[in-house]
Amino acid sequence: MERMQPHLVGLVTALVGFTSSFAVVLAGLRAVGADPRQATSGLVALCAVQGLATVVLSQRYRTPLTAAWSTPGAALLVATGTVAGGWPAAVGAFVVCGGLLVLTALWRPLGRLVAAVPAPLAQAMLAGVLLTLCLAPVRGLVAAPLLVGPVVLLWLVLLRVAPRWAAPAAFAAALVVAVVVTTRAGHPPALVAPLVELTAPSFTPGALVGIAVPLYLVTMASQNVPGAAVVASAGYAVPWRASLLVTGAGTVAGAAAGGHAVNLAAITAALPASPDAHPDPARRWVASRTAGVCYLVLAALAPTLTALVAAAPAGLVEAVAGLALLPALGSALAVAAADADRRVPALVTFLLAASSVTIAGVGSAFWGLVAGLVAWRWLRPRVAAPVPSRT
Repeated sequence: MERMQPHLVGLVTALVGFTSSFAVVLAGLRAVGADPRQATSGLVALCAVQGLATVVLSQRYRTPLTAAWSTPGAALLVATGTVAGGWPAAVGAFVVCGGLLVLTALWRPLGRLVAAVPAPLAQAMLAGVLLTLCLAPVRGLVAAPLLVGPVVLLWLVLLRVAPRWAAPAAFAAALVVAVVVTTRAGHPPALVAPLVELTAPSFTPGALVGIAVPLYLVTMASQNVPGAAVVASAGYAVPWRASLLVTGAGTVAGAAAGGHAVNLAAITAALPASPDAHPDPARRWVASRTAGVCYLVLAALAPTLTALVAAAPAGLVEAVAGLALLPALGSALAVAAADADRRVPALVTFLLAASSVTIAGVGSAFWGLVAGLVAWRWLRPRVAAPVPSRT
């Protein structure tokens, strides 16, 4: 049983990582202009790239490192919507995001510049991006209570007794509904062959500023940094530069096929690094390698799952995606509001990022961060002048 333990944990890691957020990825790619075939291609590319990256990093460094797609980044795409230039411009932004990840590994000043962005503002931007998606369960309960209500109830029950499986179970319930709907309509689900549809990237100022830069910042602040911290807290030395190089290069390679960003896992990072994976810390990397192999298998199944999601009743999958992102929204809001003296700049960032406004062709996430930085600087606490002592 001990020999199988890391493989079982690796399987769980891949299943939780995939099922808890793949609908968010599909929604994000569709929001920035991908058609159904291009969105499916993007999901296939992301699974393949993160699977290969996980196998390479874990095997090379004997460390339980796991790569993943950027779930907050996908939520950012939903909030941003279509930019000037459409899908090719979004693909160009994905390429630039990957290039920035590689550059961060090679050029330390860029890493220091990213680290200089205050954490409350970065998390407030993320919270604003997530808000729209996290409101979907509320809208779904009002519009279709008999359809969405049981899924929400299942999520709540499992959140109490088995939190790790709450989001995957909710997605599984949504897929069951989709199977029933398609079968009753005379179109039972069938396996769909994997496809990769390449798109030539187009580089436009609006997409670079409105997608590439916020996507890079969200990926660094919400995925790479906490993901590395989780693995380090388990007692492992994290190959930071190598991780950025591999995931950044993978992002560039997968961009033309529709993949938006690959990074270190944050949500599932603790699973292969924990004693559940193996009593011996030196053997836990096997769990990550198994997770990588499982992601490669899921890449082949991605088109079939995408077809089921498309067949689900309107609003159901969006509601489940919102449930899956609620913990991330809560964590982001907690960091954003932690410092009482800095809450106003964080609130400015949050509100503007959540507004979905577009100014000069650039989305609200970028403008929220800019406005927050201005407010952060303007409202910085004043240092009281020392009172001269009387002698």
